[in-house]
Amino acid sequence: MNAHQEQQAILVLEDGRTFHGQAYGAIGEAFGEAVFATGMSGYQETLTDPSYRGQVVVQTAPHIGNTGWNDEDDESARIWVAGYVVRDPAPRPSSWRSKRPLEAELVRQGIVGIAGIDTRALTRHLRERGAMRVGLSSVTLDAAALLDQVLASPQMAGANLVGDVTTAQPYVVPPVGGKRFTVVAVDLGIKAMTPTLMARRGIEVHVVPASTPFADIAALQPDGVFFSNGPGDPATADAEVALLREVLAAGIPFFGICFGNQLFGRALGFGTYKLKYGHRGINQPVQDLTTGIVEVTAHNHGFAVDAPRGHDVATPYGVARVSHIDLNDDVVEGLELRRDGRLVGFSVQYHPEAAAGPHDAAYLFDRFTDMMGGHR
Repeated sequence: MNAHQEQQAILVLEDGRTFHGQAYGAIGEAFGEAVFATGMSGYQETLTDPSYRGQVVVQTAPHIGNTGWNDEDDESARIWVAGYVVRDPAPRPSSWRSKRPLEAELVRQGIVGIAGIDTRALTRHLRERGAMRVGLSSVTLDAAALLDQVLASPQMAGANLVGDVTTAQPYVVPPVGGKRFTVVAVDLGIKAMTPTLMARRGIEVHVVPASTPFADIAALQPDGVFFSNGPGDPATADAEVALLREVLAAGIPFFGICFGNQLFGRALGFGTYKLKYGHRGINQPVQDLTTGIVEVTAHNHGFAVDAPRGHDVATPYGVARVSHIDLNDDVVEGLELRRDGRLVGFSVQYHPEAAAGPHDAAYLFDRFTDMMGGHR
């Protein structure tokens, strides 16, 4: 059992639904948007994904913590989730790579969690009612008082969180082997695996803060510009959308992932909207409308692009179209931009860099290098 097995804890959703369990991780209180992640592995990557800023993550896999915590699989420098909800914590880690138990790392980083609740019932509730605000507490069991705090906490719709997660200073990830291309990656909440996969393809990656002006990007003479994943409501990211429009107007090849896909959609003139409960997990079927191929993909998003399927749309930067859709619910999962018939920009709503997987979509980094090579 976890270290706090005798310490009780409660979880209260904004509609009043309450769950009782045991404290897991740090003792305290946590508030955020309750979302569920369906991956059966990769919890360390989930916890350290900056896109989960402001969210309390419910793991649908019942047994969490088996592989402990290592020092190699972090996607960023810290845990970003606002709180953590699991059913059955592993009593001890059983991986040779583990350096310490999962709960020890949660305690070290001050992440409040709850264990021993019916996460299946909670997930079904969120699927039926939609993602909503939630509070966790291991210092009070007064559900009514905690509910008042939940209702006073901020909504995810309208939240601008990029400034919380972007890098403070630019840094460079050097290419592996010979240098083929220079890419400027705008950090909206980037995961470490993204520049790693680019570097393996001979790309020198300049990771820059989200507030970087276009003149600074252009001064690096990039072969391409990349916009990363990230947290919050894309409707609030006006400055980043304006920056992307400058990139597109300059004719620099563009690639975007997740939040970057949503901002690409906005830059092309499409709207965005909040999904009922979003896509979070490593088992989402996505179809590439160009090839007809279906990929099993990793997702983490609560917002989506509102763009028409099945026909081209003229934009100031070229002709845009929807390139990928989710086969579960028809949500837009990718966009393409062509000028004079040539690909000049594309984006996907899912995570081709996914760790711990799947890796069906890793070829998209090759598509990026092909696009940049064609523009030289």
